[in-house]
Amino acid sequence: MAYRGRFAPSPTGPLHAGSLVAALASWLDARAHGGTWLVRIEDVDAPRCVAGMGDHILSQLAAFGLASDEVPMVQSHRAPAYQQALQKLIASGCAYPCRCSRKDILMALEALGRERPRHAELIYPGTCRSKSETSAQPANASPPAWRFRIDPSNASVHWHDRRLGRQQQDVETLVGDFPLARADGYATYQLAVVVDDAVQGISHIVRGEDLADNTARQILLQQALGLPTPNYLHTPLVLGANGEKLSKQNDAQALDTSAPLAELNRAAVALGLHPSPATPLSEALRSWVGQWQRLYNPAHE
Repeated sequence: MAYRGRFAPSPTGPLHAGSLVAALASWLDARAHGGTWLVRIEDVDAPRCVAGMGDHILSQLAAFGLASDEVPMVQSHRAPAYQQALQKLIASGCAYPCRCSRKDILMALEALGRERPRHAELIYPGTCRSKSETSAQPANASPPAWRFRIDPSNASVHWHDRRLGRQQQDVETLVGDFPLARADGYATYQLAVVVDDAVQGISHIVRGEDLADNTARQILLQQALGLPTPNYLHTPLVLGANGEKLSKQNDAQALDTSAPLAELNRAAVALGLHPSPATPLSEALRSWVGQWQRLYNPAHE
């Protein structure tokens, strides 16, 4: 099978040092396999996105010598595809409507005596699971959100990560029935990314370790939709001075595109590579492909 990888940033702000580590890793892995590297702008969560930021991110990547091999996909143009996938899940009984607010979920968890760990996701207690889609609703009721119905016999998901090794997650216990589409009609990240990876023929996913927790949910969706499961590799995170993951949410500084080699050298070090500061940008990238091959040995996957 031909190698096809991707880098999929959200245009909620400019790329930062952590973004560059993930972008460089996915680009190197594609080049080490002699494959295709794609960029996808994941702007499905439109209210959080910044106008024009997708184009800015593409220009940032270009400054670092990282250009998509095909025209970048933009998720906001793909709502019909997500709706089609949702309808397939509804028809197969894998999705059900939910009108619970965040407050409703918190109250239900409190009633069950479950405490939510700090920074952790709310584990959905299944409030709407047994309700019928045609259950009586007020005439002015707003549209429902939709959740994935987890099959308890299939809730424990196992997979192999090329860096982290053998992985396992009990999605029913640790996540619960997760959202597929919001009440405002927007598809969630989980549904959109699975649909788009399949449409683009993505064979290998290389992304930050903070996204490893999403993998089990995405595998369940791939199985429910009859889609292939890609190969996974989750890269080390870049931490801020406070010890937390560098992110747009904690005001990570935008990349300095005026000094691309210096920024790329720092990203290479974070990936365990050994950069040469005096090497021109194009030669540095070629050199790191060889280092990446030795580090992750793609020929023996």
